[in-house]
Amino acid sequence: MKYPENISEVATLLPDYLGFIFYEKSPRNFNGVIPLLPKSIKKVGVFLNASKDTIEEKIHLYNLDVLQFHGEETPEFCQEIQKAHPNLELWKVFSLNTNFSFEELFPYEKCVTYFLLDTKGEKKGGNGFPFPWKILKNYTSKKPFILSGGIGLEEIDALNEVLKMNLPINALDLNSKFEIRPGLKNIKTLKTFRNRLKNKL
Repeated sequence: MKYPENISEVATLLPDYLGFIFYEKSPRNFNGVIPLLPKSIKKVGVFLNASKDTIEEKIHLYNLDVLQFHGEETPEFCQEIQKAHPNLELWKVFSLNTNFSFEELFPYEKCVTYFLLDTKGEKKGGNGFPFPWKILKNYTSKKPFILSGGIGLEEIDALNEVLKMNLPINALDLNSKFEIRPGLKNIKTLKTFRNRLKNKL
């Protein structure tokens, strides 16, 4: 999310989380003011190889509930942050393609709340297409995860099949396919997705 009016509008749908990217090279980089949100909505700060000082600054400035690490953060780094902020959720992102080995997740299992599984592409995020979801059959971790990567209206049928796989999916990450432009979400498309998905479940 990026624009205050749009943030307030999307918040009326009561998503579990709203994400704010703190990475200056991203077109979605956030440096504004977050409007008052319903208490049920958790604020996610998205970081890419950020320093501890930067992370601390954003936690306190925006009263973040979740830290999402989208870079090459080590298990040791995640553990340090987790110990400093035990009340915050910590998500570690992994970018997947058909060659991905889920063994890469194991060193992080004790120091993160959830994994976020995204599409491996040219960009660090927001590539706009799903990774091959069939590889999720190889997911052996007991740690719940957030499913990300190009999820949109066109993926609802395929998504329904994934949801039948009895995987520990905690949430769906909706982003680029619901944008009018980077950081500005289309409320009508979000409502349509929510209603169609409910009808499938």
